[in-house]
Amino acid sequence: MRSKDTVTSTTIRSILAEVYAADKKANDEKISSSSIAALIKKATARRAESAKQFTQASREDLAEKEQREVDLLATYLPPLLSEAEVDAALKAALSEQGHPQGDSRKAMGLLFKTFYSKVDKSTVDPDLVKRRAEVLLSQSQ
Repeated sequence: MRSKDTVTSTTIRSILAEVYAADKKANDEKISSSSIAALIKKATARRAESAKQFTQASREDLAEKEQREVDLLATYLPPLLSEAEVDAALKAALSEQGHPQGDSRKAMGLLFKTFYSKVDKSTVDPDLVKRRAEVLLSQSQ
């Protein structure tokens, strides 16, 4: 804010407003850091989608502003787990629940439930988790 960078200060203020609003909804409790990370992730996704739509509408000036905000917010997100770390956590969850028999959707749901009870959702890419879970379940059958 001291550097008079209006895009950065406006972006940070908007995220802080979302955090304060979520904190108010939580009724006398502070929201967790994973909830804050989820808010930042959603804000980043919204801005990325806006940048895409502005680009399609030939509004490069607005798309560039949105992309700058995406880049700024990405610096505040926690690093995502690597594929090897996701595989290790999925294998641990799979060994804990045992090898599933029968319906693959039910087995996938149980695996996700076990996996996400041990791993914070804000630290993983859900698409990567789904792909790796499908591969591991197909190998275990």
